[in-house]
Amino acid sequence: MKRILITMILVLGAFGGAFAQRYCVIDTKYILESIPDYKDAQKKLDAVAEQWQKEIDAKFQEVDKMYKSYQAESVMLTDDLKRKREDEIIAREKEAKDLQKKRFGYEGDLFKKREELVKPIQDKIYNAVQKLAASRMYDFVLDKSGGITVIFADPKLDKSEEILKALGVKK
Repeated sequence: MKRILITMILVLGAFGGAFAQRYCVIDTKYILESIPDYKDAQKKLDAVAEQWQKEIDAKFQEVDKMYKSYQAESVMLTDDLKRKREDEIIAREKEAKDLQKKRFGYEGDLFKKREELVKPIQDKIYNAVQKLAASRMYDFVLDKSGGITVIFADPKLDKSEEILKALGVKK
């Protein structure tokens, strides 16, 4: 009888411990959009991306102009001149595509610029979340803005405002 009672107490203690885990929910998208530095960084990124896109568009327009000129003059060109012009057009198009890849490709200039401007802000948020989790002894911090789907979150569990307060952002 004593064994059964001790086993039941241990099982109930373990079961209760599993439910004692503490967690909170945050919305990093909301937090980021509430930080003025992030808005400024986003504006800078947009301006740089627009400038680079104009540069790339100009290169492609130049290629298009070269091609149209080639088409208009091709009947009067010798085979050698045709080949030379075609090679020039292909080379310019490759330059434009390479520039596009360099600016907007995977780990391109825009990616690096975003990392330079936004990563420090994300690190501040991460550090504030870590401090909150440590001070409140949370076992889990769920982000409801990203890939994790939260079907329901009690608003009292959302600690996004506390993260903003820890970052010194006034709302």
